[in-house]
Amino acid sequence: ELLMTGRIAQLIIFFLTMLLAGMVLANMVEEKTNKIIEILAAAVPIDAVFLGKLMAMLAMSYVGILFWGGSAAALLLVAGSNFAFPTPAVGWPIFLALAAVYFATLYLLLGSLFLGIGAQAATVREVQTLNMPVTMGQMAVFFFATYAVDHMGSGPEIAAAIFPFSSPFAMIARAAQDPAIWPHLAAIAWQAILVALIIRLGGRLFRRHVLKSGAAPRRRLFSRRTA
Repeated sequence: ELLMTGRIAQLIIFFLTMLLAGMVLANMVEEKTNKIIEILAAAVPIDAVFLGKLMAMLAMSYVGILFWGGSAAALLLVAGSNFAFPTPAVGWPIFLALAAVYFATLYLLLGSLFLGIGAQAATVREVQTLNMPVTMGQMAVFFFATYAVDHMGSGPEIAAAIFPFSSPFAMIARAAQDPAIWPHLAAIAWQAILVALIIRLGGRLFRRHVLKSGAAPRRRLFSRRTA
């Protein structure tokens, strides 16, 4: 029963991150098409634009989740449903707080990758082409994490807890089954370091390619000289 709570939490975090983080790509392409991103880059540093977009989209995601969750809870109360999930091992308050933190870390990881991809794409078709490997890879990571939680303390479960893109899934399932808190503190600290590194890498890709459309064309090696 506790494992079912962890699996449902994994599934919710997966769908929310894939749905909401994917919106960053569409927003990025639209701003590049309308030249809005160049106006922003002329007013503030490009790194600030990158980080600001990530944090703003994360805040909007939390607002949407609170609205959807509140609406679902209200419907269940009105319908008088007696359905209830098994109480996780760490308790509901800590479990929900950990779910919010793990969603944020996973969203920032995927959002930084999506922004880096969106900065290199000029059309919606290019976005879909570049987005497909990331989506398929994240699905593979999710299935690996769902397999690993069936074997608590095994090698695959430890590997899933260490790997940054599967760590939120593995740790939220552990929170449903194990009452210990210190593994989550260590996992959150590790994920925060990896988030900072990947955001820095994504920021470099973003800065390198976001203004590429307005840059002067490079001279080809074997181009003819004009008179």
